[in-house]
This record gives sequence, C-alpha cells and structure tokens, in this order.
Amino acid sequence: MYNDLLKIGNITIHGYGLMIAIGILTALFMSEYRAKKRNMDSDVLYLFMVILVGVGLVGAKLLFCIVEFKDFLKDPVGVLTGSGFVVYGGIIFGIMALIVTCNVKKLCFLDYFDLITPAVAIAQGFGRIGCFLAGCCYGRETETFLGITFTHSNFAPNNIKLLPTQLFSSAGMFLIGLYLLHYAKKERGQGQIGSLYLILYSLGRFIIEFFRNDYRGEVGILSTSQFISLFVLAIGIYLFRKFAKNEFKSKVEVK
Repeated sequence: MYNDLLKIGNITIHGYGLMIAIGILTALFMSEYRAKKRNMDSDVLYLFMVILVGVGLVGAKLLFCIVEFKDFLKDPVGVLTGSGFVVYGGIIFGIMALIVTCNVKKLCFLDYFDLITPAVAIAQGFGRIGCFLAGCCYGRETETFLGITFTHSNFAPNNIKLLPTQLFSSAGMFLIGLYLLHYAKKERGQGQIGSLYLILYSLGRFIIEFFRNDYRGEVGILSTSQFISLFVLAIGIYLFRKFAKNEFKSKVEVK
C-alpha cells in the first residue's frame, strides 16, 4: 500500500506512524474513561503510557536484535536504527515496567493490568493497519480473492498477490479488545482480564504466523513468535485459573 499518506513541504506523514499514534491515544483515552468509572486514579495513566511506550519500544527492539543476532554482530548500528521490532519484546518489557511503576506508586498492578490490556489490544489493531500501509509483516503468496498486491512497499514483494495478514491480525486484535471490554462488565477475579489477554493474543499470534511470509527468526519448526506464544499461553492459562479464586476478587467498584 502507500505508507507516505501526506506531504506538507519537507514533512511527510507516514501511515505506519500515524496508526501507531492513533492507537496510543485511543488506548490512553479508553483507559482514562474506564478508570474514572472504576474510581481509579486516571492521572497516573499518562505516566504509564509514557513508560509503557518507551520501555515497550526498547523491549521490542531488544528482542529483534536477539532474533537477528547474526546481522546485529555484522552491523549493530544498522540493526538498532532500522525499522525492525518484535512485538512480544514490547509486551514482556511493558508488563515488567508496569509492575515496577505500580510498586513505586503503591498501586495495585493487577487492577491496572486489567484496566489497560483491552485498550492495548485495540491499539495493536491500529498498529497492524500501519503494518499494512507500510507493507511489513506480509503474508504468503495466494491466488485467492483475499490476496492484495503491493506496488510501493519497501518491505513486501511488490506486484505479487499476498495474503493481507496485517489486516487479519488487526481484525483479530479489535475483536480481542472488544471481547475483553465485554468480559470486564461483570465482576472478575483480579488479574483475569489481563491473563485472558495473554491467552487470546498468544493463540492468535501462533495461528497467524502460519500465514506470514516475512522472516521472523525460527526455533526448530516454529517461528520465534510461535515459540514464545507457547510459553505466554501456558502462563496466561495458569494465571487465569489462579486469579479466578475468590481471594483474588477485584476491590474496584464500577459506577
């Protein structure tokens, strides 16, 4: 597709960056609205967002460097300054940063984990639209009616019909976000919504990897993300069952 959406003088507005920005702002305002309904501190969300975005980018880049370790050894500056990221790195480091920040601010991590994860899923949905506009994270060749053809991509092979895995991922993340919002309407165990996000995301990511055709590293017959998904799925299921117990019931009161 076309990543350069608009040019104003020497300034170019890229579709990928625009979608990322829309996703971040949507997640922030959505979380702020839900926090106020739950009598939670909404002001701290602005701090969370800055930390999560910053640490998430570092984590996503770090995992990418690990996946592309051979290329990193050959050209560390090029890999560090390039456009490659691995989402799982951002998720893992983001959760760790949220735990630390909540401890410092003396806030309940599980309550904010439950609050933020539906919005994170929605933000990821916008991010994948950005991937589609840029042409990264592209799918396998296809002759079906689902195929799309890139003509100006710096990432995907141009003039070849490919599965739009970016849009499949985007639709999946929007559905996950909406389902988590619906699931959160009833009283749940503290941490269940966040752990359900881990379950649903890891399942979706494991499946979509079969249809992608860009290089993402490998562990045996699995891609790097599929390998990580197995661990995230196991952790998510364990936490979901654990948090279902009565002693973990959230103390947050919804208006």
